[in-house]
Amino acid sequence: MTTSIKRARHMPGWAKLLTVLVVLVVVVLAAVPLLVLGGLKDVFGEETHDRSGPALLKSIQDISRYDAATGNFQVVVDLEKDAKYLPDAIRGTRTLYVGAGTVDAYVDLGKVGENDVTVNEDRTAATLHLPHAALGKPALDPDRSYAVSKQRGLLDRIGDLFSDNPNSEQAVQKLASQHIGEAARESRLTARAESNTTGMLEGLLRSLGFEDVKVTYGDA
Repeated sequence: MTTSIKRARHMPGWAKLLTVLVVLVVVVLAAVPLLVLGGLKDVFGEETHDRSGPALLKSIQDISRYDAATGNFQVVVDLEKDAKYLPDAIRGTRTLYVGAGTVDAYVDLGKVGENDVTVNEDRTAATLHLPHAALGKPALDPDRSYAVSKQRGLLDRIGDLFSDNPNSEQAVQKLASQHIGEAARESRLTARAESNTTGMLEGLLRSLGFEDVKVTYGDA
């Protein structure tokens, strides 16, 4: 025991320095994993930067239509494109897409002329003749529309590697909009819009003192 203490006391200077360096290396090596793990999160972490330019006002339009009803639609599109002389495994695509969107039904009050509104002398009765309700363009909802599956042939997969937009879904989105528009035309959405417009005008004119309000629809 005494001999070990004496040896430690008479340890050369270079040995003491070496001991200190070894201790420092051990401490650094113990801290490296913590620093590396924290650094990796910073290096591989994702950041989102919005570098879009400011929105530019291109034009202003006065809106004279009354949006009286909105229909919510959903359609499943199964679009398949085949090559005439090649099997599907070589050339061809098939996409299963769920499209959800809305269609507005409106009455264009801007088309109402002076002859379309009749008021009696006592201002107790009014007759209004309005154009039939029309349908707006289908609007797909990107938050509720999605591709269920997409099958591609070998040549199509290779072509996607060199395409600017390999995941383009424009074709199925366009087809989904067409089907939604057709469903809206087959529904009673315009009839609902005319009924809502009639209720709105009757309530408005009665609040102004009119007792008898009649609203009709048809071409001018």
